[in-house]
Amino acid sequence: MRILSVGFLLLLPAFIFSQSFTTKYEQTQAKETPTYSEIISWWKMMDDRFPTIKMQAMGPSDAGFPLHLVVVSNDGDFDMTSLHRKNKRVILVNNGIHPGEPDGIDASMLLVRDIATHKIKLPDNVVLAIIPVYNIGGCLNRSPWYRVDQNGPADFGSRGNSQNLDLNRDFIKCDSKEARSFAAIFHQCDPDVFVDNHVSNGADYQHIMTLLTSQYNKLGGPLGDYLHTEFEPGLYKLMKQKGYDLVPYVDFAGQTPEAGMEAYFDGPRYSSGYATLWHTFAFVPETHMLKPYNLRVEATKALMESFIAFTATNSEAIHQLREQTKKNVVNQTSFPVSWKLDTSRADQVTFKGYEAGHKPSEVSGLPRLYYDRTKPYEKQIRYYNYYAARTTINKPLAYIIPQGWWKVIDLLKLNKVNMRVLSKDTSIEVEVYRIEDYKTFPRPYEMHHQNTDVVVSTSKQKVQFRKGDYFVPLNQSANRFLVEVLEPQPDDSYFAWNYFDGILGRKEGYSAYAFEDIAAQYLNEHPDVRKQLEARRLTDTAFAKSASAQLDFVYRNSPYYEPDHLRYPVYRVVR
Repeated sequence: MRILSVGFLLLLPAFIFSQSFTTKYEQTQAKETPTYSEIISWWKMMDDRFPTIKMQAMGPSDAGFPLHLVVVSNDGDFDMTSLHRKNKRVILVNNGIHPGEPDGIDASMLLVRDIATHKIKLPDNVVLAIIPVYNIGGCLNRSPWYRVDQNGPADFGSRGNSQNLDLNRDFIKCDSKEARSFAAIFHQCDPDVFVDNHVSNGADYQHIMTLLTSQYNKLGGPLGDYLHTEFEPGLYKLMKQKGYDLVPYVDFAGQTPEAGMEAYFDGPRYSSGYATLWHTFAFVPETHMLKPYNLRVEATKALMESFIAFTATNSEAIHQLREQTKKNVVNQTSFPVSWKLDTSRADQVTFKGYEAGHKPSEVSGLPRLYYDRTKPYEKQIRYYNYYAARTTINKPLAYIIPQGWWKVIDLLKLNKVNMRVLSKDTSIEVEVYRIEDYKTFPRPYEMHHQNTDVVVSTSKQKVQFRKGDYFVPLNQSANRFLVEVLEPQPDDSYFAWNYFDGILGRKEGYSAYAFEDIAAQYLNEHPDVRKQLEARRLTDTAFAKSASAQLDFVYRNSPYYEPDHLRYPVYRVVR
């Protein structure tokens, strides 16, 4: 009888916990998702009751509340340095970057509650790090009217944050406090696996869950090969065992399924693309917006369980691949920075869709697209998932950045880049870029007018640097990140995001009537410039008819022209 009583007492906590730690999602029969205050209160309660769960307030957000990080660790060790030393694999889960897509918020609560109450076993070699809700401002801005074509829950947050930014475009440019706090969290965790939970838009189909995987050619090397041949197929197998037919993120590029799907290219502005720069396996689960909310949450939870299972089983392979990649990148001599889809190659995937057709719109009377759910189908379609490097940059020995560009320097510090300050004024021969051409978005995109199609010329010059300027050696695991952000040509470089736009405008000039005599004297003293001027007149009719253009030509080819105009202020130290 005594043994029976002790056994009952041992079981009692789990019974009480399973009863008292129900979530808003469960209490409302999957009709509602919790508010921001309810989310944080629930996680605080879990922290208070379970020694294996710790919630920490991290950096600030634009909403005035801190980002939180929940760590789930079987041995009660929540120090990331210590956990990595113990050879634990860290899975970082981000939820609510778009709070109108709250599936991950609820699924993470269910997952951790089940782990805490021993309904699910968290392997000892895996640690979970979870951001309960990333876009706090969007989460606070709740409405039943957002995402009009989404099937539940009853109401939820908005896509934009407190600055109305899409935070899943902000991981490089860091206009938000959230992105800056995330960088600190990411580098503290150094996750082996990163998961950013979402809900998809677009076509109608049978699949509940689709999966956007960091594009494996871009991830590159043994890490990319392993992702493509082992990790992703392993997740598909595990989800199949749970009753889910996983499919890549559905993107038909405006065409029908018969035309095939194109792999989504996740550049560094996106969470998964940012993680790729740091040699992390990155995934973006996308449940289907038209499926009932309970099915979407269950599928998200099942996929997170699959991430845990695969990571635990393949812990050593994942660890060794990442460590070797970090070492290899130190000595890597060139880096691809832009890519193009190779449409000559394709895989086959099993796609379960619905027949599509057109019928008259009751709004416009014109033909409209619709999907007929009474006509499901299953077919093999082409999946274009091969990208080839379009632009490759040879790595310099180091970059030098003048201290005046402190916004860029602060972003490098935020990302734990190793660099040193010059201790004295120094003259160094460096490779210098000049911006010869570029295009700029005419309308703002995420608070910027992006610079694209950048053309540069290169020259070697002896440049005088000042005490306090920054020397950034490329002998570190951050090399890939550094090349992507400090070279001017990549799509998500700091130049693309306008951090160096000051060089694009001339600050010095002249009064034409006064410079005329100075220019004439300069041409008399420099016949080589006169020859260049005359040659230009012969080949350019418009130039020959423009007095102002010819005067400016002389100015640009004289020492009076300011040297910093269009001179890219990140200097390359080369052999």
